[in-house]
Amino acid sequence: MKALEGIKILDFTHVQSGPTCTQLLAWLGADVIKVERPGIGDITRGQLVDIPDVDSLYFTMLNSNKRSITLD
Repeated sequence: MKALEGIKILDFTHVQSGPTCTQLLAWLGADVIKVERPGIGDITRGQLVDIPDVDSLYFTMLNSNKRSITLD
C-alpha cells in the first residue's frame, strides 16, 4: 500500500511546477485526474515535439501516471 492510496486529486495545473507536484502525489499512490481545456488541452502537449502527431515527451514526462479529462 502506498502513502496516498485512496486519495483523489483534481489537477488543474499546467506547464512545469504544478504538474510536477501532482505527479509526485501520483507516485505516492494518489489517483490524479488531470483536467484540461476542451479542444486545446494542456499547452505542453505541443511544446518540444520530437515526433510529429504525438504528444510531446515534455507533456508525457510531466503527466505520466495520471488520468485525463476535459471539462467545459
